[in-house]
Amino acid sequence: MTGEPTFFEIGVPDAVRAQKFYLRLLGWTPHPMGEDGQAWLETGGIRGGLHNHDEDRRIDIFFSVADIEAAVSAVRELGGEAEDPGPEEPGFGRFAFCKDDQGVRFGLHQLAR
Repeated sequence: MTGEPTFFEIGVPDAVRAQKFYLRLLGWTPHPMGEDGQAWLETGGIRGGLHNHDEDRRIDIFFSVADIEAAVSAVRELGGEAEDPGPEEPGFGRFAFCKDDQGVRFGLHQLAR
């Protein structure tokens, strides 16, 4: 369904440390991918991503769209900002980081086909 949360991403300075924290606090299971402690997080609900070396220390939420190219265009037409969508990530789909017309950061996510 369009508009529902489908993915979140946590950016931290130390991904291995964050894996331990969220596993102990919330019971999330980390699944390693990439390098430096990066992982996708199994939460029992939507998937999460965890990446390293992020001094912003943030959690981003991504919302489902059927056509990411069209959604990025709509964000821009409505006065927001949107990065060009990234390539298909196997098993995950395509993502684009955006900001609304007041500068609030969020993401768009087109599910894997």
